[in-house]
Amino acid sequence: MSTPRLPDADPTRTARLRESLLAAAFTADGLLDLLGAPAYAALARSETVPALRATRGDGPLETLIRLFLLQRPVAHDCAAAALPVADCLADGWLVRDGDEVRATVDVRPYGGPDGQDWWIVSDLGCAVGGAGGIAGGGGPAGVDRSELVLGVGGASTTLAGITVRTPVESALDLGTGSGIQALHAAQHATRVTATDLNPRALHITRLTLALSGAPEADLRHGSLFEPVARETFDLIVSNPPFVISPGARLTYRDGGMSGDDLCRTLVQRSADRLNDGGYCQLLANWQHVEGEDWRERLSSWVPRGCDAWIVQRDVQDVAQYAELWLRDAGDHRTTPEEYAARYDAWLAEFEARKTKGVGFGWITLRKTGSDRPSVIAEEWSHPVEQPLGPAVTAHFERQDFLRTHDDAALLAARFTLAEEVVQEQVGLPGAEDPEHVVLRQNRGMRRATKVDTVGAGFAGVCDGTLPAGRILDAIAQLVGEDPVLLRDRTPEAIRTLVEQGFLSPAGD
Repeated sequence: MSTPRLPDADPTRTARLRESLLAAAFTADGLLDLLGAPAYAALARSETVPALRATRGDGPLETLIRLFLLQRPVAHDCAAAALPVADCLADGWLVRDGDEVRATVDVRPYGGPDGQDWWIVSDLGCAVGGAGGIAGGGGPAGVDRSELVLGVGGASTTLAGITVRTPVESALDLGTGSGIQALHAAQHATRVTATDLNPRALHITRLTLALSGAPEADLRHGSLFEPVARETFDLIVSNPPFVISPGARLTYRDGGMSGDDLCRTLVQRSADRLNDGGYCQLLANWQHVEGEDWRERLSSWVPRGCDAWIVQRDVQDVAQYAELWLRDAGDHRTTPEEYAARYDAWLAEFEARKTKGVGFGWITLRKTGSDRPSVIAEEWSHPVEQPLGPAVTAHFERQDFLRTHDDAALLAARFTLAEEVVQEQVGLPGAEDPEHVVLRQNRGMRRATKVDTVGAGFAGVCDGTLPAGRILDAIAQLVGEDPVLLRDRTPEAIRTLVEQGFLSPAGD
């Protein structure tokens, strides 16, 4: 059997294929309705048996699920009832084996942010939750595993959720993979450029965009910023091959640079590729080096003239990290001796670099040109509310405000309490006064912060009508405190509440 070629994306025939997918309800909602929640969730664990049991009929949707998600051959007549088979054979979406046809790529329904029905193309067996998965030897026969293109996973959806979605003229998807970030960017950017070191990924991105009915992107081959020369963009997004590994065996995950140098290089070079006010947003892994504060280390990456918000979502010790990516590569399926040798190579690399752990999170830069940049690096492992893009925009707007307001200006400003902030009082049962008061957000980052009774009272009456100083004067009168002293000691607490998003400056 010959190696199947990647499909072509003839506009007319691809449009007919898209219409057939919609007519059969081969969508994210359609899958959930047919498969049911247990089978749908099992696919995300690379377990296909429940879905196979749910698709034993010969309806169009069942046929499409078996073809494109479960990668099973189906009878030609069944496929013809669901798809324009002649078109699919001509363009290479399907190949024929006797009386049966089979898919050449994984096609997975994906729901867009505004209810759009999209489809993400990836290599056979390489969609997250796909049949077998890459760690199980997935991928089409004859294709080097280092060139395989994965579908949408948790990292992809995280990046899509945190990305700022304000309309822009130009956007760059650096390391596009299956094209999910380019597809999102096409909804709010006039011009989208997508790059990748893997030519196969560029071809698959073209398929994802075409099948989803999105405008074509400017696809360019090359590493990092090399393909875009000296061009600049309003938005740069990247889910790069950030895995810190001893070597570059798999293009989709291994950056080919030492340690976390790839992510550092992306961050440091991004300023030269951003227009004023532009954002660069990427996912990254970073080393926790013995004797160094990871926050200071990453803050040193931030280029001059840029604000930055660095959020560490998780951290693993080096043994956990090595085991995770050894399983990803399928090394646990080799001989015990081979597995042990590769495991040892990972640990030796970490030891040589004095690496005690590996952090994972996201980095957002905004080019401001300010000589007083706001660089915040923090750890936040708790659940957040996606999409977080609006909260990212609001974060940097608040930094602009704080940068231009000294204590006097802060007390003259008016503030509003963020939506869905609640107050919790913590203390022993029956105690007259709480030990402390906690303000908790139920939107965005969902933060919680301790405040004193003055801070709680101040936040509670912030509705945008009175300046902060007048509110503090009223509180001082209520609690019997010197208003001058209260005005002197409170601005720092107000800054914290603004910085963390509990309070927002009120418009004029």
